[in-house]
Amino acid sequence: MVSPASILLLFVLLLLQNQDNFQEKRERMVKQSIEARGISDKAVLKAMRTVERHLFVPPDQVAYAYEDNPLPIGSGQTISQPYMVAYMTEVIRPKPHMKVLEIGTGNGYQAAVLAEIVQQVYTVEIIPELGKSAAQRLKELGYENVEVKVGNGYHGWEEHAPFDAIVVTAAAEAIPPPLVAQLKDGGRMVIPVGPQNGTQTLLLLEKKKGKVTTQRLLPVLFVPFTGGDKK
Repeated sequence: MVSPASILLLFVLLLLQNQDNFQEKRERMVKQSIEARGISDKAVLKAMRTVERHLFVPPDQVAYAYEDNPLPIGSGQTISQPYMVAYMTEVIRPKPHMKVLEIGTGNGYQAAVLAEIVQQVYTVEIIPELGKSAAQRLKELGYENVEVKVGNGYHGWEEHAPFDAIVVTAAAEAIPPPLVAQLKDGGRMVIPVGPQNGTQTLLLLEKKKGKVTTQRLLPVLFVPFTGGDKK
């Protein structure tokens, strides 16, 4: 007869084995899919190595968590591919003192990566089920510097503006004016813009002395930005 202590020991050993396995997969993901493709910001690479992506995907997607692909998370939404998360994070030039707004919380993965680097993250999700579950997940994982709001991201989060940077993780047909207004002078915003059913363009906006410049970065495919200018 197997004792309860033996069963507990076996469970702990299996848990540790799985953790080691996930860590190896995460390290391989960073080296092969992120670092090898030009991401060089040390803080970004450290965050990508630290955040456990398998904790942010549904159970039936855990086996694919460290592949460089977007994955379904329910409600017609996806978790972005790791490279894209790292790229968009690096583009805003994150620093420890910064306050960052994210539009499109999803499952909270991008917010967690940002929270590993910056002082405070405010993130908005329009789908209540995703927003509530992401808030709970981030809280359980100890991300006290992330605040989640269920609402229409088109309007940003005016109470906490201005922001040092803004990251938009859904494709808008046009750049929302409220987000530009909430970007601090000297700030940077990264946002995919284009048709809902076609290739979009990832844009980088920079605000300097009240003027906004726009740079085209690369073609992308994101889920549609929903909500529009409705309150």
